[in-house]
Amino acid sequence: MDGQEMVHERLAVKYSQEKAAFEAALSEFAQTLGQFIALNDQWTVKGFIDVFRNIYTISSDTKVVSKILELHLFPHLLNFARRIGYTLELATFQNWYPDLTFVNKENSEIKFAVDLKTTYVDKKHPGFCNGFTLGSHGEYFTNRESSKNIQYPYNKYCAHYCLGIIYLRTVLTAEAETHQYAIDELAEIPSVIGHFTFFAAEKWRIASDKSGSGNTANIGSIKNIDDILAGNGVFAVAGEEIFDDYWTNFGKIQIKTKDGKRKPMTSFDEYLAYRSLSKNLKNIKTLSSEA
Repeated sequence: MDGQEMVHERLAVKYSQEKAAFEAALSEFAQTLGQFIALNDQWTVKGFIDVFRNIYTISSDTKVVSKILELHLFPHLLNFARRIGYTLELATFQNWYPDLTFVNKENSEIKFAVDLKTTYVDKKHPGFCNGFTLGSHGEYFTNRESSKNIQYPYNKYCAHYCLGIIYLRTVLTAEAETHQYAIDELAEIPSVIGHFTFFAAEKWRIASDKSGSGNTANIGSIKNIDDILAGNGVFAVAGEEIFDDYWTNFGKIQIKTKDGKRKPMTSFDEYLAYRSLSKNLKNIKTLSSEA
């Protein structure tokens, strides 16, 4: 082994150690989030207030809830970054990936991507949530040197994580949703969400093999809550490299159907057959089937 190879090997070991330390810290931090945003298992944010000291309840719309949760948590994320020796960068633009970039203060080459993800429990299917997207499988994912819609090129990150919140939505009456409260009625205002579950996971570990949102190029998550918490996604057996290859080629590789026609590849079973890989690479040990 020559000198250059030894340097690369030492760097690989160092980055591996930094990744393990960051992941452990992020997972531990995730389990503390409840104390910052919940009281008696209910969200401590009750609404928004105007200069006349009137309070208006928050909509249960997922986009509204997600944004307010992000703002609610940001000071604690800043403190967390400082405590573990990182600076925290927000995405330059709203639609850029990731939400948060953690940059090591001693070595700026060590970066971690963290996306904040929120979703709600599916009451019709106990044990499942509505799922969420895990970022695009478009330009910046397929071209790891690209700077399009991403804070730093994808391959500049040592790992890609989700910091997630799963919550139960409160069913409010129409009157409660539109009622205007006075400041001294704060205790009477219902929380629109509560009963939180927090997790941190590498995104490939909780990915499904299906698109996350309609026609957009987004990777979808699995939906079984216990599987999410266990990092037990579709690619948990196959590994990150196959996850990357699958989603890089999702919808692009053309495969033959039984009637001899051709169609885009859109399932992991189709991918394994096309690559002549073992069916055993598909994770069949999920805790339960997807809803």
